[in-house]
Amino acid sequence: MDSVDDVMSIAEMVEERRHLTAVAHRMLGSRAGAGSVVDEVYRRWYGLSARERARIVRPLSWLVTSTGHICLARLAAGPSSPPDGPPPGRPGEARNVRHRVLGTTPDAHSAVVGKPEPELEPEREGDWERGGPGDRARHSLRARRARPTAPQEHDAVSGALRDACVTQAPEALAALLAPDVSVSFDGGGKVRTRVRSVHGSRQVARSLLTLLAPQPRTTLNTGSVNGRTGLVAHYDREIAAVLTLDVAAPYVVQVWVTLNPDKLRSWT
Repeated sequence: MDSVDDVMSIAEMVEERRHLTAVAHRMLGSRAGAGSVVDEVYRRWYGLSARERARIVRPLSWLVTSTGHICLARLAAGPSSPPDGPPPGRPGEARNVRHRVLGTTPDAHSAVVGKPEPELEPEREGDWERGGPGDRARHSLRARRARPTAPQEHDAVSGALRDACVTQAPEALAALLAPDVSVSFDGGGKVRTRVRSVHGSRQVARSLLTLLAPQPRTTLNTGSVNGRTGLVAHYDREIAAVLTLDVAAPYVVQVWVTLNPDKLRSWT
């Protein structure tokens, strides 16, 4: 089971994929081949169960080892043979990949896979009481969702959300979010991001502040997204994330975060 802490910053996310691509490029000598290998690495990552991923205490080490193993398998198989072999941590030559290719000892695997993380409590709808103020607030939000928000109101809320993220102001950000707000992340299986949606104003605020943490090479601005004002994050002048906002003024009620590099190419 993943948690809000599974959200990575844009800088970490982009640099991780770049690092894996560089490792594969050095081994294969082909940038196109390197991209294919990295896509396969992330497919294997998401092919693990949530419990298996939770046991990997150093995900980057696992990903790098998997990259090296796939590259070796492709080099050994030749251009006409597709098999990539088993992922790292399983029986076979994968045990020695880190030693031969990455300059680490074969037994370093024990430092990558640790004890399972403790089980998380199931997500809860909130502490609303039926018929109480919280329940009435939720019905009010649903009613506002049914009415379109004026463009000026949408723009004002979007701008305030951007400012709260840039200044890393959790209270101001949470105040802009509906109590039952949710955020979903679309990484397309090609970057390491959270799988499940996050719900609740404070949890969503925390995940957005982590994702959009200010970095010297990261910028965040408002921009037109699907005909409405949303947020566009750049890393090294390339678009790294696009946030679509569903606004029922004065709150944001839904956020969709596009992180899939393939989808972002059209924006760039």
